Amino acid sequence: MATIKIKQVRSKIGCPKRQKLTLEALGLRKLNSVVEHEATPQILGMVEAVKHLVSVEK
Repeated sequence: MATIKIKQVRSKIGCPKRQKLTLEALGLRKLNSVVEHEATPQILGMVEAVKHLVSVEK
């Protein structure tokens, strides 16, 4: 599978708890942090839920 880089570009302050937990599950703890994950349907679904807070790079 392909890997994707996910970078948190907006703050999670003021977001619903569910979105905060999704960012934590992706491994994004601080602003501008970057993680790499396999492009599985589960990861892509999580990214879709917080797409306004992150940027994705193939």
